[in-house]
Amino acid sequence: MQLDILNYKKIKKKYLIFLKSQEVMSEPFRDKIGQLNKFYLPISKMINDEYLKDKKTKVIGLCGGQGSGKSTISNILKIILKEGFHLETVIFSIDDFYKTLNQRQLMSKNISYLFLTRGVPGTHDTSMLKSCIQNLKNFKFRKSMIPKFDKSNDDRCPKNKWLKVNKKPNIVIFEGWCVGVTPQKKRDLITPINQLEKVRDTKKVWREKVNLELKDKYQKIFSLIDKLIFLKVPSFKYVFKWRLLQEKKLRATSKGKKTMDYQQVKNFIMYYERLTKHMLKILPKKADTIINIDKKHRLKSIKFN
Repeated sequence: MQLDILNYKKIKKKYLIFLKSQEVMSEPFRDKIGQLNKFYLPISKMINDEYLKDKKTKVIGLCGGQGSGKSTISNILKIILKEGFHLETVIFSIDDFYKTLNQRQLMSKNISYLFLTRGVPGTHDTSMLKSCIQNLKNFKFRKSMIPKFDKSNDDRCPKNKWLKVNKKPNIVIFEGWCVGVTPQKKRDLITPINQLEKVRDTKKVWREKVNLELKDKYQKIFSLIDKLIFLKVPSFKYVFKWRLLQEKKLRATSKGKKTMDYQQVKNFIMYYERLTKHMLKILPKKADTIINIDKKHRLKSIKFN
């Protein structure tokens, strides 16, 4: 891949500054320039090539288990797309579209109390999310605001903290742990996958509702994605390990905000286990780009389907 030398120098400088800002309470990033050249630049070129097909706004889905590095990678791609390809990029997470605490409390009373815990399909405001993506892709773009969710308060942020999008972007990076995943077959829902399902979802009400939401509303949203990138973790146990690290970082950088301890994290990720394991089976075939992450949390290999 040929990049203007001046552009490459700009990318490299901003990339290294960004990585340094992310090295909080964790090991330093390894092989920084190697990762830039082997992973981030080829992915950015793929995104640019997709955009150049018709020069219309492209939505890039970026998914992977909790703690796989979605936010970090999204921001690195934004730097490269801007400095190397002059593409304006908007990033947001499916997490920003969680239903309010009050809405989830109603779901927990009317359907299953497991819906009080955010995360799975059914706990997002899908109509708001769909409208947002459609507007960003629409030729007649309107200035808009993208919500922000405060995980420490388990509720949506006030509107003055939302992201303002005043100009139509070239690229939208839509990241989230379950972005692009397909529903399971009914027979796959029968056997509980963990203690949470075995004890608290004995009649399968919760997991069947999650699957129904995924089959209907979420597939309509995911159909708006132009290219899907999947960050493939080694196994589900690393989701737990890396989520613990996230909480450790949060404690160090957000003093006064609520964080989860070991047992709370262990309980929390049970909500994600079923779909994360399903994703590890199906997305290596379905996604446009697969990035394998090794046990030391490093990008190991890349495959373009």
